[in-house]
Amino acid sequence: MRVEIWSDIACPWCYVGKARFEKALRDFPHRDDIEVVHRSFELDPGRAKDDIQPVITMLTRKYGMSAAQAEAGEDNLGAQAAAEGLDYRTRGRDHGSTFDMHRLLHFAKEHGRQEQLLDLLYRANFAEERSVFNDDERLVELAVAAGLEAEAARAVLADPEAYAAEVRADEREAAQLGASGVPFFVLDRRYGVSGAQPAEVFAQALTQAYGEHAPLKIVDSGEADGADVCGPDGCAVPQR
Repeated sequence: MRVEIWSDIACPWCYVGKARFEKALRDFPHRDDIEVVHRSFELDPGRAKDDIQPVITMLTRKYGMSAAQAEAGEDNLGAQAAAEGLDYRTRGRDHGSTFDMHRLLHFAKEHGRQEQLLDLLYRANFAEERSVFNDDERLVELAVAAGLEAEAARAVLADPEAYAAEVRADEREAAQLGASGVPFFVLDRRYGVSGAQPAEVFAQALTQAYGEHAPLKIVDSGEADGADVCGPDGCAVPQR
């Protein structure tokens, strides 16, 4: 069975949601029969490569938050990440275009190293001090750490058309499936799971999709407000 995951490296709920999904998959009795494919989704498509700003600044300017609200949201995200065993820098991160990262992930997929590169990109963006934005050599270093050839990765980044069509195709397909935010999980084109759901919801979806043939259905936790998701209007962060 194939599980497709639409996500963006700049999306904190994608970072958390991936860990929750993997927790469910580890306990799934048919996990060896599951193929996981990661697909591209940009939260900020068309953003210029050199348009980089601090996350807190981006949140206040784009979504009308106060600095205190933005900082509280980052603190909450840090706590959510920590609960899944993930490191998360709540201050000092920046935000920019992820298009080149998605292109590089498609290159990595061709060489069987997509999962490894995605994990390194997430960690670099959310947990490490050095920025991943507008720094091709930083991305090359991460590609090498994932097991890819440095010169080949550098060539992909130097050619703006390399794997661009694959990224755009993923994004069109997400729209056709009704994904307006990420993370968005599609299980064998039978069930969809939107947002960073609890591991129990992912486990339920895996069981249902594995055992049934049905049209795509959205599976959620049943809560009125839905699960945490990043979309065009920002990342929903409970203010506690």
